[in-house]
Amino acid sequence: MQTLEKLSERFWYQTPVSETDRPILGAVVGDDMTLMIDAGNSENHAKYFLKELNKNGIQKPGLAVITHWHWDHIFGMSALDFPSIASSRTKDKMKELMPFSWTDEALDERVKQGIEIEFCATAIKKEFEENRDIKIKLPTITFDEKAEIDLGGVTCILQHVGGDHTTDSIIVYIKEEKILFLADCIYANMYAPRNNYTVSNTNKLLDVIDTFDAETYILSHWKPVLKSEYSQEAKTLRSVAKLTEKFKGKNESITEAYRESVGRELNEDEIETIQFFVNGYELYQ
Repeated sequence: MQTLEKLSERFWYQTPVSETDRPILGAVVGDDMTLMIDAGNSENHAKYFLKELNKNGIQKPGLAVITHWHWDHIFGMSALDFPSIASSRTKDKMKELMPFSWTDEALDERVKQGIEIEFCATAIKKEFEENRDIKIKLPTITFDEKAEIDLGGVTCILQHVGGDHTTDSIIVYIKEEKILFLADCIYANMYAPRNNYTVSNTNKLLDVIDTFDAETYILSHWKPVLKSEYSQEAKTLRSVAKLTEKFKGKNESITEAYRESVGRELNEDEIETIQFFVNGYELYQ
């Protein structure tokens, strides 16, 4: 069950749902305007979030920021009667979705062709069931690298970061709250023959994230985490990236060296991360 949580006076978020791939939605509450972060994976998702904000006495958003083009972050846009802002790269990617049909047959065919991911197709079927009237609504405002929004008493910096998950990813830095909304940017590339990370994209992305003075990090399909927890995740990614380069993508050598460096057996997440880097090395070297 989704709940609306208050993280600080200026930031509220709605918890995710893994079964239908609903990501975290955020609300940054300024004195002059509320900013909604991401639009949800359906009109129902977006409407539910707005209803919960209203129930808690939070001013209706006047603007939505879209972090990237993936369906679960944009299909709710058609329910929003206020403007939105996104990277120009995101708008271009969204335009590519406009001709698509979203019937079971069309989704299954795109999965077969490798255009769509089976996990996403299944989640779309669960979220929308029989009513598949999906409209792609494009963002109202676009920017290239960076934008700043003054909401009154709180400032949001939108920064394009890219990364392996998708090249158009942006993050939202809520300056006065020291909250960094990472969305999906540190996740692997799923739109590929195999899920993967690449050494160069990972290092570039983490370097940009490090330029922000944050105390809390929001990962769209997980939860808000403190700097210590994020730093551990970033350290793992950097370590495995370095070993991937050193051992030229050889899984066994990377695993052995990483196990030695941490002094214990690896957990499932670490094993998966190593495999994703190996996949990236094999696919793109």
